[in-house]
Amino acid sequence: MKKRPVARVLLRGGTIVTMNARREIVHGDLLVEGDRIAAIGPSLGSKRSSVEEIDARGRLVIPGLVQPHVYLSRTLFRGRADGLDPFDWMRRRILPLEAAHTHETLLVSALLGGAEFLRSGTTAILDAGAVHHTGAIFEAAKKLGLRATIGKAMIDLGQGVPASLRETADESLAESLRLADLWHGAEHGRLRYAFAPRSALATSEELLLRVVKEARARGLGMHTHASMTSDDVLAVRERSGKDNVAYLHALGMSGPDTVLAHGVWLTSEEQRILAETGTHVVHCPSSNAKLAAGLAKVPDLLGMGVNVALATDSAAAANSLDAFGEMRLAALLHKIRFGPEAMPAETVFEMATLRGARALGLEAEIGSLEPGKKADLAVVAADRLHAAPADDPYSLLVHSLTGADVEHVLVDGELRVRRGKVAGVDAKRLVAKARLAAEDLAKSAATS
Repeated sequence: MKKRPVARVLLRGGTIVTMNARREIVHGDLLVEGDRIAAIGPSLGSKRSSVEEIDARGRLVIPGLVQPHVYLSRTLFRGRADGLDPFDWMRRRILPLEAAHTHETLLVSALLGGAEFLRSGTTAILDAGAVHHTGAIFEAAKKLGLRATIGKAMIDLGQGVPASLRETADESLAESLRLADLWHGAEHGRLRYAFAPRSALATSEELLLRVVKEARARGLGMHTHASMTSDDVLAVRERSGKDNVAYLHALGMSGPDTVLAHGVWLTSEEQRILAETGTHVVHCPSSNAKLAAGLAKVPDLLGMGVNVALATDSAAAANSLDAFGEMRLAALLHKIRFGPEAMPAETVFEMATLRGARALGLEAEIGSLEPGKKADLAVVAADRLHAAPADDPYSLLVHSLTGADVEHVLVDGELRVRRGKVAGVDAKRLVAKARLAAEDLAKSAATS
């Protein structure tokens, strides 16, 4: 069989924000061959055949953004859980809607959210999954070409959890292992599995211990919530006698293979545990602000050497999945408490790229633009009215630009967004299907 020629893409004349070790900003070209970055330089030129050229003049070429705490299962819940405290938000709206999901509605939800991620420059995610039908999330990521690490949500206890969402520890672990066997490493490694126990309050100690054992035996990651609200902290302390992160650490759920979402209410001892074990934390400022959960001490964590990444959480919590908005909010909120020098734009952009890649265990492959790394990148228009006349790329990316300014996106060297359109997605048709699916979900949740 004749071998297919390697696809090549040449981005010409852009401002390339490499995020390499020297943090070089290169004004010039970037060549993609196959799924890898082949070269970066002032003027590469190309005499090779089958090269697609993209004019990147007046554009920033950036690493694809990485969000290591999201919920594609909740995209259809957007706008249906506003103005509630965290307890009512979860018990009255989110859990009933989750329980109402079918494979079909979850697939639509994941396609809608995944398309939004790609359209706004996010190329890699860590998804906390759903109790049932998590395979639909994998199917959506496969179809869209999104780089995704996904785990089935694991819930075997908890107050107010609908009966259909609560499983036994055996059932939860068996389904998790089935999905891991089926999907981990699929699509040439673009899709991966990570265990996703919902939280210390929603998962029994028995199940958490078994997750740690299986994850370490299989070399898979772990992803859960920790200390989002003060009520969570008190409840975990009452049940276990320990603070949230300390409890998880005692069970073995800490270290470079563990990603904890939120970390708003951490004690100094828990911060020390995170720093010493290399456990990753994901900051979700929009979600935390909307639910009035509090403001994580991110500058303190960064100062201690904790790897803190950035994510939007879900469309039910943040409404928007645009990482640019999340960067701006993260940059601004902490200045109120820590002063105007806190959270420089370059640091925040690192949280949205390299630090996110590190949380996924993929720093050697993505998160920066360097020859030999995966060609996961975005081309962002920087010649718009709302961006002129600033010329500091980091300031532009964090404080001025938005996901709507993204024009092209590549994942694994494939153009997944071209001139603002997501490949293989009829946006109007998908939105119409999403509206119908959301209405069906709301009706099912109301009558269950």
